Amino acid sequence: MANPTADHRAEPSVGELMTQLSAQTSRLVRDEMRLAQKELQQSVRHAGVGAGLIGAAGVLAVLGLATLIAAAVAALALVLPVWAAAVIVAAVLFVAAGIAALISKKQVEQVPPPAAESVDSVKRDITEIKEARHGRT
Repeated sequence: MANPTADHRAEPSVGELMTQLSAQTSRLVRDEMRLAQKELQQSVRHAGVGAGLIGAAGVLAVLGLATLIAAAVAALALVLPVWAAAVIVAAVLFVAAGIAALISKKQVEQVPPPAAESVDSVKRDITEIKEARHGRT
């Protein structure tokens, strides 16, 4: 027959189990943090490359627009003096910019004040606190 004391000692005590649980939990948390850090680094790297490419695309688009404007001046210069063609194209661009500015202004005017509801809520809270405080004294 086996010794019951020997079998009992083979099993870890509650304290040992708690120590193991603590160590394993710490290791698991550290491993998860390392994994999250690696994933975040990869995400940031991809976001940086994407942002750089978006910037490059924007620069190329502006250069393309400038070339298109120069082509419009050159096309008008076939029937008008070059200076007149340039003035006409510039005037059209200024009119387009003015229209965009007016539309933008109307859009901005429609934006409500920031956090108006939050400000009103805080004011109501302050009023209630003052009333409650004066009611107690």
